[in-house]
Amino acid sequence: MGLFAINYGTCADPQIAVRVARHAEAAGFESVWTGEHIVLPDPQPPRFTMPPTLPFLDTVVALTLVAVATTTIRVATGIIVLPLRSPAVLAKELASVDVVSGGRLVAGFAAGYITAEFAASGVPMADRGARMDEYLRVLKALWAMEHPEHEGKLVSINGVDAQPRPVQRPHPPIVVGGEAPAALRRAVTMANGWYGFATTPAEAGEYVAALRRLEHEHERPADLGRLELTVTPVGPLDRATVDQYEELGVDRLVLLPEPESPRGERHAPVPVDRILHNIDTVAATFLATTPGM
Repeated sequence: MGLFAINYGTCADPQIAVRVARHAEAAGFESVWTGEHIVLPDPQPPRFTMPPTLPFLDTVVALTLVAVATTTIRVATGIIVLPLRSPAVLAKELASVDVVSGGRLVAGFAAGYITAEFAASGVPMADRGARMDEYLRVLKALWAMEHPEHEGKLVSINGVDAQPRPVQRPHPPIVVGGEAPAALRRAVTMANGWYGFATTPAEAGEYVAALRRLEHEHERPADLGRLELTVTPVGPLDRATVDQYEELGVDRLVLLPEPESPRGERHAPVPVDRILHNIDTVAATFLATTPGM
């Protein structure tokens, strides 16, 4: 199991982030995951679950911080809004995180959905899907190719190199987040894994079924291996619920700081003592009997 929100809300405090990451590692958690928003809309739109005052540490900074404070737990971006980033700069940053962590990075990306965030970043939202696809190819080229080369509509790379390369070869596991058809297709054709955020077992079942259909419709590159499934659940979490996710083929659950938060409160900050208590409760309840998840 993993733990979400290691860089925002309560864990935007660096000392708390380190304390929580170390506690999760000692309890047997497999990974800690960041969220990402560069900016948030102000005023808060109706039904939007994050106030503009919610603090987010930058993902790369936060993962570097917890990586040097831990030894075994994986550090994961869950997710980076990839179209907002320079792919060459991001490739350097994430390769550096993988090196600093000793090969513990999981690189998660999604296309984004907040109009104000794209406007503030100077990136057209209309072509975010095309940017997502091309930037994934750029990352792979810079991480995996002996002589990186890419010629696309947005980025051209040749006659350059970027060292050090990631420790994990050919590159850290790439996870695509999102539930839209394009995101599911992208996970099947371009990524090592898929991440569904804040989904019930019933919803996860629908997405997993769609992913399986897409695997039949599209030729999945052999070098990607089996599609790994990661889900952040919402609502009641008990043994029966965990079993439902297992039966669907979900490989990893990444829990909210308050694991049973309803959907509308999934981003609400949780006091640090409560987070640590929840980590201990999950470890005692689930980790001894669900070591693979």
